[in-house]
Amino acid sequence: MQQNIYKILSQAQRQRVSDGVVTSIFDNCPVAFRKLILVLPQLGDFDSLEYIWWIQRDIERLKLAEIAVRAIGIGDRQSGEYFCKFTGFDPNWMFVDATGELHRQLNLYSGLTTKFPLLSSGQSAWINLMLMCAGIGSQGTLKEVFRGYRGDRLAPQLIGDQEIIKASPLPALKGSFFKWAGGSGFQRPFELATLRLRNMAEVLGNWNAYVPDASYMTQRGGTFLFDAQNVLIYEHRDRGILGFAANPSYPLSFLFTDPAARPNNQEIINA
Repeated sequence: MQQNIYKILSQAQRQRVSDGVVTSIFDNCPVAFRKLILVLPQLGDFDSLEYIWWIQRDIERLKLAEIAVRAIGIGDRQSGEYFCKFTGFDPNWMFVDATGELHRQLNLYSGLTTKFPLLSSGQSAWINLMLMCAGIGSQGTLKEVFRGYRGDRLAPQLIGDQEIIKASPLPALKGSFFKWAGGSGFQRPFELATLRLRNMAEVLGNWNAYVPDASYMTQRGGTFLFDAQNVLIYEHRDRGILGFAANPSYPLSFLFTDPAARPNNQEIINA
């Protein structure tokens, strides 16, 4: 099965966001590097934006560790361009799959797919998505939503004290504001929820760009890490909305296990 995963990914030809060329998602990956492949849901999905936020936060560590990152998300090239501009993710590393075909080949969780009479596939997907947001057919979603509001002392501080966060409809907030919610040096109450609100505002303001076809909104993603010999050494398959990481407190803990080695908590990239 592990070899099948590498075979599927290595044979996948998808459109690269930077230049529109359809090519292997492993194109230009240094041979000696480990390869971190992120198969993302719709590019307007909470999970896609939040996962790449964590990648960007640790991007220099990933480079120093000789880990090549490639991401494939559901959408078209315009979706990818908006996504990369907002997150700061390198468009040379970003590929798009218009229909989630790669996700199905990898047997990733499709989410709820109930077809409702008299409704289009996109309209049915909306209802299924709302049910998943309520925790139906979406393992761990409600718990993760609440974590974003209540805070998490096992997670690092997410917003630097001097950072300005614009998350409509809230007024612009300075990072030091969150000290009043509980202190510093860890994920404070409402801190993650504010970042998620900012992501939601970005997507809703550019909906047609991020979600050109709503039919695939419930499709979940997965994470696959290969060593330099292309042997699969880690995988995670999402089981619900906001389920992109086995360890939500620090989603990249499968790469960097020493909490003390995390970047300075006052830093934040692309906030």
